[in-house]
Amino acid sequence: MKKITVIGAGNVGATTAQRLAEKQLAENIVLFDIIDGLPQGKALDIRQSGSVEGFDTSVTGTIDYKDTASSGIVIITAGLARKPGMSRDDLLKANAAIVKESTAKVIEYSPQSIIIIVSNPLDVMCYVAFKISGFESSRIIGMAGILDTSRFRFFISQELKVSVMDVSTLVLGGHGDSMVPLISQTSISGIPLTQLLSKEKISSLVERTRKGGIEIVNYLKSGSAYYAPSSAAVEMADSIVKNRNRVLPCSAWLDGEYGIHNVFCGVPVKLGRNGIEQVIEMKLQADELASLQNSAKEVSESIRILEGRG
Repeated sequence: MKKITVIGAGNVGATTAQRLAEKQLAENIVLFDIIDGLPQGKALDIRQSGSVEGFDTSVTGTIDYKDTASSGIVIITAGLARKPGMSRDDLLKANAAIVKESTAKVIEYSPQSIIIIVSNPLDVMCYVAFKISGFESSRIIGMAGILDTSRFRFFISQELKVSVMDVSTLVLGGHGDSMVPLISQTSISGIPLTQLLSKEKISSLVERTRKGGIEIVNYLKSGSAYYAPSSAAVEMADSIVKNRNRVLPCSAWLDGEYGIHNVFCGVPVKLGRNGIEQVIEMKLQADELASLQNSAKEVSESIRILEGRG
């Protein structure tokens, strides 16, 4: 791929640009921000690490959207970060305005691109980008399920004192307190989690996963997570650029799948060169399906609030 653009040169955006460059997923990585000097300085810093990390990828920092033209993938990270005591919904209107403006510029300069949304509240921001862009739903994808799944895998590995690589699971639903870790699909090298941990302990790990973002916010006091979110976004870009057709949990537009209509919500999808190649509808246990549908309803409610219909 010739060009990937990252919109927003804060911690998430800059770290995403760094990982993209190190993995050499495009000939040119463009880091955009509205604050003059910020993207240019961070891009220069990233490029100067190339001789050590072993990459020749071009990294361009800019405040001019013209420099993002003809991007194959655009990753939108721009937006306000949460502070202690703030929910993702507190960011709703402020970040919606930012995503609207960013998306409008994307369709102007990169009308054939695939958009990956990282800005919060994630699922609602996907909806905003979808409506503004007019793109096919397959070209608007939200980064959330990979991050939430990664957190759940980590917490399980720490509890059991096993390698995180041996933990297999999925977290679906909206990127918030109603997300749905699939206990029925969770195992350690094929051994069901329910055989290794009590129901109470599993419930505590589920709750910690749901609060995973705010736990980091509370530690940092100012700012939010960026290492793991950037890794998740780049994993998505890698599957698209290399047409890997990986099955990953992402926020996708649902039109009847899982009994959910007209909302973005985290589900397993196949990611390839066209974006979402397939939404995979797996058979869930009754309680898991109900929880997923309830999570989608919460996303719909946030959309109604944003549009003044709540």
